[in-house]
Amino acid sequence: MRQLKKWIVPLLMIAGAGGVLAQDIVPEAIAPAATSESAALPAAPQESGGAQLTKTDVDAWLDGFMPYAIESGDIAGAVVVVVKDGEVLTQRGFGYADIEKRTPVDPETTMFRTGSISKLTTWTAVMQLVEQGKLDLDTDVNEYLDFTIPPYEGKPITLRNIMTHRAGFQETVRRLISDNEGDMVPLGQFVKADLPDRIFAPGEVPAYSNYATALAGYIVERVSGQSYDDYVEAHILAPLGMTHTTFRQPVQEQFEPFLSNGYGPGLNKAEKFEFVVPAPAGSQSASGADMAKFMIAHLSDGAGLLKPETAAMMHDFDVRQFPALHAMALGFYRDDVNGHRVIAHGGDTVYMHSNLDLFIDDGVGIFISMNSDGKAGSPRWLREALLARFADRYFPAELEGTAIDADTARQHAQMLAGTYESSRGFETNFMALLNLAGQEQVGLDENGGIVVGSAANAAGQPRKWIEVEPFVWRDRDSGMKLAANVKDGKVTEWSFDTVSAIMTFRRVPWYRDTAWFLPAVLAAIGIVLLSALAWPVGAIARRRYQAAGRYEGARLRNQRILHGVQWLVLLVLVGWTTWFYIGMSQLSMLSGPLDPLLYALQVLSPIALVGLLLLAGWNLWTARTEKRGWFGLVWAVLLVLAAVVLLWMALAFHMFGFGTNY
Repeated sequence: MRQLKKWIVPLLMIAGAGGVLAQDIVPEAIAPAATSESAALPAAPQESGGAQLTKTDVDAWLDGFMPYAIESGDIAGAVVVVVKDGEVLTQRGFGYADIEKRTPVDPETTMFRTGSISKLTTWTAVMQLVEQGKLDLDTDVNEYLDFTIPPYEGKPITLRNIMTHRAGFQETVRRLISDNEGDMVPLGQFVKADLPDRIFAPGEVPAYSNYATALAGYIVERVSGQSYDDYVEAHILAPLGMTHTTFRQPVQEQFEPFLSNGYGPGLNKAEKFEFVVPAPAGSQSASGADMAKFMIAHLSDGAGLLKPETAAMMHDFDVRQFPALHAMALGFYRDDVNGHRVIAHGGDTVYMHSNLDLFIDDGVGIFISMNSDGKAGSPRWLREALLARFADRYFPAELEGTAIDADTARQHAQMLAGTYESSRGFETNFMALLNLAGQEQVGLDENGGIVVGSAANAAGQPRKWIEVEPFVWRDRDSGMKLAANVKDGKVTEWSFDTVSAIMTFRRVPWYRDTAWFLPAVLAAIGIVLLSALAWPVGAIARRRYQAAGRYEGARLRNQRILHGVQWLVLLVLVGWTTWFYIGMSQLSMLSGPLDPLLYALQVLSPIALVGLLLLAGWNLWTARTEKRGWFGLVWAVLLVLAAVVLLWMALAFHMFGFGTNY
């Protein structure tokens, strides 16, 4: 429920320190660290070359890692929990749950909004019903619904498709997160009214979908006969003793004193409670201690939740879009690190950010949640660095792979270079306009290596990629890999470890390639603006010098209509810019408040842009018949070209349409 380019240097420094050095750096914490753990555990065996995984060592390491990281990252508070061999190794609170009241984070009771980590509970609920024979992972989901999802390319959606984010839905943001309880609707109403378009055949392309998870939650309701909240409380939270966890929104009265505030950049004030409308995809509020219980259950072959064979179905399933990159398990990401199998999930609301990682074969789990949006993407980098440095300290391994020959590497880099769009995106509605600024450019550095902006490091700098096998690159300084698929001698798609389980970057067709199209659009807008300004500027000049107008009668009327349509085009473009700026800045505005502006834009856009092309054509015809000078004729041609480019933009990025399902 979550991409920034610029990250803070202090966080990079502490993340890069890692290992023993992190133990030696113990900056002053911004609040006392609260500690709650089970009885002392026996010393863990030491990994080859690594530190012993004991409470004493982990606590010392966290004291050297977390306080400075959250302070420099503009994060109010965080909780970190480590479990091992069915017990809590340590659970720590850092910073504040409430800055104004100076309430420190208590790992036992402070509840964080865990965002998409909630999906793991939904998937666990699905697997419980699979275990009972009430659901089948490979049956058309229409068998469990009271409405119909049409097949795509003749193929139905299955729960296996949904749990691996391969149902083929395009992204949707309307009614996703809101600060207004009035925007909440019953789950059944949401999944029926907000059904997204399908853009991929099921099972073929990873494309993360919050809607699909909400659909799975609705299926749990339908099959179990209980509301989603009731089912989760009875069959997951209660059996594990998760007494400080809820999916209800707002949280029940007894939980209000324990709920952490969420904070935006600057930590100036507590933000409003975030309502997640597709609740099964992200509405969980949970304490660190409760997340320890959930981790232990999955690390213990599903104990308390699932039979061992059912848990193995979830944990051992493996589907990959790129053989060399991280895979997708059944509901979990595969985030393998240092040669150890790790199943995981991240979670984000606007103001809270979390990560859960299970070293599934080692009996070890680590969870972090932060209550602030931070600055320059610091929550993302902190949680990624926590996992990487934890693994480097306790499960160390040498980086694998050596560079292939330089000539081949340069050739492959040239093949990869180009413009791409994420599979987790918009293809059939006006939200595709975001791609005008959001396409991914893969470039080349001075040595012929690849430069990939979306996979930058924590300092916001391009990673140094080394090709270690054909069309597989490894970051020079970490184990992160990037890989591409090639068809008929051309690179068709690529991804990298952080996101490869849930999305891929696909080459953009030439007519939507913003490498050339965006400059053309900006030039077209400039031409229309200058032409529109000629109307008032000319009028002012004629009045100033008492000059007679060039046109009169019907000719004057038509010229005024041309200029009026030019101003209408500019007004429409400003309107779209305003809609996106407000909507993307405050997601709650996408739940209805911006609909009047959207309807107006949907009506005016075709009138303005088609009208501009027709009138620009008329203007070119009159420029020839009136035998204007060369400048007037050239400008008339440019105006026609500008109208063509803007109309092309409207068609290619789906500006024409009517409705609010986006």
